[in-house]
Parts: sequence; C-alpha cells; structure tokens
Amino acid sequence: MSNKAAVNDLHGGLVNLETVPGHVAIIMDGNNRWAKQRGLPSAAGHKAGLESVRSVMRACAELKVEVLTLFAFSSENWRRPETEVSALMSLFLTALRHEVKKIHKNNFRLRVIGNRSRFSNKIQQGIIEAEKLTANNDGCTVVIAADYGGQWDIAQAAQSLAADVCAGKMELSDITEQSLQSRICLSDLPMPDLCIRTGGENRISNFLLWQMAYSELYFTDQYWPDFGRDQFFEAVANFQRRDRRFGRTSNEASDTSRKISSDNSEDMSA
Repeated sequence: MSNKAAVNDLHGGLVNLETVPGHVAIIMDGNNRWAKQRGLPSAAGHKAGLESVRSVMRACAELKVEVLTLFAFSSENWRRPETEVSALMSLFLTALRHEVKKIHKNNFRLRVIGNRSRFSNKIQQGIIEAEKLTANNDGCTVVIAADYGGQWDIAQAAQSLAADVCAGKMELSDITEQSLQSRICLSDLPMPDLCIRTGGENRISNFLLWQMAYSELYFTDQYWPDFGRDQFFEAVANFQRRDRRFGRTSNEASDTSRKISSDNSEDMSA
C-alpha cells in the first residue's frame, strides 16, 4: 500500500484512504458528564465539545470524507433544564455567526436538518445565511441535525406523500420505499456508512432511523469533549475491518465489490 493510499491511525497502523466511509454520522454524547466530572456547569461541557467538532471536521477533510452529520440537538432535548437549553441555543447562535466563517474559508458546505420552527428568529436567519454562504463549496458537507428526530423525519415525509395523494398528484400505489426515501431528509446524499456514538451509551436515540438501515455502528465510552482526530481515525480503522454484506453472503458481497472495483477501473481508463 502506497503512502498516498494510507495515513497513520492512533495505534501506528494504517487507515486506507481508498475505503474511507463516504458518510459518517456522529451522536455527540457525554458533554454534561464531562463537565460534571470537573465540577463545571453543563455549558462548559458543550463549549468543550465544540473543539471536538473542529477536530473531527479537520480529520474528515484529511480523509476526504464526503459527508459528516452531527446530532447536535434532538427533538427530545427541549425537555432538558431551561438553563441548559438556553445555553445550547446561545452556543448554536454563536457558532452560526462565527464558526461558519471558518467553515466557509476551509471549503466545507453546511446544511441544517430538523424542525426549525421552534428556534428563535435569529437562529433561523443564521441558518439561512450560513447555508447560503457555503452553498457553492465543494469540500465535505457538514450536516447539523438540530431539533431533529428520526420519527419526525419519517412522519413529515409520509405527510408530504399523503398531501400529494389528496391533491391528485400521485396514486396511493405510488407510495413505495423509493418515493418515501425521496422525501426523507438528506435524500440527495449517500446513506451513512458509519455511525459513531460517544459517551458509553449503546443506542441510536431516534437519530437517522431511516437512513441508517445498513450503517455500521461504533460505540465508545469516551465523552465527546475527549473525542478528536486520533479517536476518529480509530473508529474509521475499525469500520474498515468490518465485513459489510447488505443482506448478501460474504462471497456475494465480495463478488459485488470486485465488480464495482473493476467497473470503476474501466471507467477511469476509458
């Protein structure tokens, strides 16, 4: 393997740049517990977590990951103490005003998914401006899931299809997995190959339920503020050791992979 095709991971091994996951989704968990261990308010944990976001984004650029989706604020997070929610909203607004300039400078494209209606007008406007500023960038797409829930995502897609049926734009029989997929958030992007969750919990907590049908799951006990480039590389290296079959046998999956590789080689030589 040439040096161009690999980079060192945490353990001095190699991460193969030719099999990097195209789309990585992350549940950033453990900010509160990280802060509590240090006798700090929860807001300090969320601020520390922002540095981990920067580190992982740099790692994605280094590995040429196409899409990074971050679970920043779930539909259920509104139930948290008012002071914590207020601190999170303040941090979100600050990031939209200041971090986005750095994101744009480094050629990242920003998108936000979720129910925006419950955010303040300032945050909603900040989202619009951030997406507009970075829309033409062609580097890694960074998706922020804010006031997002997988069940909400599927429900709003179903409502959209139902509205078209009622309006006579489509027949009931036209509702298929493919048509529902077309109304789901991120339908224009590749499905997540890898989902990472920090903080020691082994569940996906209503995150990208439709999109992660065949995602590889990676759980770590590390709190999100302690998760950076080395830990991200370790997760990618673990992913590359997986045998992804997508419902097929190992032999069938290998045959398909070889065919895709062969087809790609022919395309490149044409």
